[in-house]
Amino acid sequence: MATAMTFTALASLPEINPGDDLATLIAASLDREGLQPRPQDVLVIAQKTVSKAEGRFLDLCSVVPSSRAMTLGAETGKDPRLVETILSESDRVLRSKPGVIVVVHRLGLVMANAGIDASNLGDASDQDTVLLLPEDPDGSAAALLGTLAARYGVPLGIVISDSFGRAWRRGVVNVALGSAGLPSLVDARGRLDRAGRPLRVTEIAFADALAAGAALVMGEADEGQPVVLVRGALWDQPPNPAEALIRPEEEDMFR
Repeated sequence: MATAMTFTALASLPEINPGDDLATLIAASLDREGLQPRPQDVLVIAQKTVSKAEGRFLDLCSVVPSSRAMTLGAETGKDPRLVETILSESDRVLRSKPGVIVVVHRLGLVMANAGIDASNLGDASDQDTVLLLPEDPDGSAAALLGTLAARYGVPLGIVISDSFGRAWRRGVVNVALGSAGLPSLVDARGRLDRAGRPLRVTEIAFADALAAGAALVMGEADEGQPVVLVRGALWDQPPNPAEALIRPEEEDMFR
């Protein structure tokens, strides 16, 4: 178990553009800042940075809204073109009210507005460009891990994070959309508590915890520090992807 951890944002990472080799740019930033990765270091990378490199931009001018999108847009006060994009990225709509549409994303995530975002995409006057989630966040994490672990010759972890609301609490917190090289969900069942009693239901959202900690140095606005090196996060279970964190619908009391 870790007794101390550090979260260090990479300050020299350049603006990311479609087609950029993100792993190479991260490695160059680590090298410039004298941060030599060690075994079980974790790189937490903002989803938006991955989506930019993967070219997940969409021009809303190319979107023709359906009648359903027009109706839902009127109910929520959202651009019908954006609503159509939300619908196309989702399996179904769970709830909606002015300003927000809660959906089951095609990746299985229950989230607001299908994770589609328009912040920090360049010119503030451009109201028609939005950014979608990566096609396969766990796959994106695995690809980044393959390049970076081979470059540095040590076992690493990768977490792709995004900010999420929570059903029981106010405010957003960063969670793991994708991961590789570490156990996203740690099964603590069977371990003994300090009184010697076995834990029966405890599972730890390890990747989410790392994402939440990294967000405190990553920032949510104009900080421009989308990659954080986490040191001291130790684990002793085999890797499982961030997909393991998604609660099955039959266990979900809110659906």
